Amino acid sequence: MHNLIKLNAVMAKTSISRSHIYALIESGEFPKQVSLSERSVAWVETEIDEWIDSRIAARDGGVH
Repeated sequence: MHNLIKLNAVMAKTSISRSHIYALIESGEFPKQVSLSERSVAWVETEIDEWIDSRIAARDGGVH
């Protein structure tokens, strides 16, 4: 089962602004959002956590 989180939670978890999140998505560097309805999106929480882990690993030279 997957937990979905909204943009405000993604911003809080990553400390990244809305515009930068969407820029990272466009460049393929951040998990894409899931469409919930015509006007609502969310992100898979485990994908965001994995992205954070990858940033930590990159900082540590690939050691995680």
